[in-house]
Amino acid sequence: MKRYLDPKADLTFKKVFGEHKDLVVSFLNALLPLDEAHQVTTIEYLVPEMVPENPLRKNSIVDMRCQDELGRQFIVEMQMLWSSEFKTRVLFNASKAYVRQLDAGENYNLLQPVYSLNLVNEVFEPDMDGFYHYYQMVHEQDTKKVIEGLHLVFVELPKFKAQTMVEKGMQVLWLRFMTEINERTTQVPEELLESPQLKKALEVVEQSAFTDAELAGYEKFWDTIRVEKLLYNSAERKGLAQGIAQGMAQGMAQGMAEGHAKGIAEGRAEGVNEGKILVAKNLLKMGLTVEQVAEAAQLSINQINQIINSATDNNTEEG
Repeated sequence: MKRYLDPKADLTFKKVFGEHKDLVVSFLNALLPLDEAHQVTTIEYLVPEMVPENPLRKNSIVDMRCQDELGRQFIVEMQMLWSSEFKTRVLFNASKAYVRQLDAGENYNLLQPVYSLNLVNEVFEPDMDGFYHYYQMVHEQDTKKVIEGLHLVFVELPKFKAQTMVEKGMQVLWLRFMTEINERTTQVPEELLESPQLKKALEVVEQSAFTDAELAGYEKFWDTIRVEKLLYNSAERKGLAQGIAQGMAQGMAQGMAEGHAKGIAEGRAEGVNEGKILVAKNLLKMGLTVEQVAEAAQLSINQINQIINSATDNNTEEG
């Protein structure tokens, strides 16, 4: 029985798409927003460049860079762990590739688009149903007005689900290859075997095609991913706990301050009111009318009547 390695691993991903131009062409045409008139036909590999260090992925490089016959550049990455700075890094790499097309003094009309295709093995847009995210520079009011140059595509692999087993679209087949093939695969779906490109990709990731040293590197890759995920999750949980603690401390301090201020304000109001009542009682004893006392003590006539009734009730009880 044939056994396969997971194509999402660094070693296997680069074997499939970094050594087989025909597979890259098929993959790009399937996953990128290219119409029939602008399909990729041939490519040449470019040297992947070093990018700024990611705390969770040391000495990271883009997995594959290539250029087609029109001069368009394509950057392909397989990202196992999502981090908040990944989109910024993708934009940085694509922008750098776009700018470096021209030497000093050359015409801007020579610039060709740069496409960045990023497969992510985690969900990073939980509030959105779709797994395919395409970013362009578009007009805010009229999205049909586009400034060509950078095309950024992100694919959330965990969200992808083939709708039916009979779907033959190359995008569906490539994504099924990326999400369904791994060490636990015992039977390859017939739909994948019927496609020449997918059948070849399956042969590339057969375990028997790898040396012992490569297999050891493959296992080390997954060990590293597990450790990095653990560290990232621990850091995330620690940050959440700190945020909660800080929020509670700030909330308690704010609540105490507001309560103290409210208490002072209420105390002052109560004291002022008692003072007015005392003034009213003294004025009533002097024989002033209810209207005169209300005006002098700044109380309502109803309040003055309540004071009179209260005094009458007290006298009755004492008698």
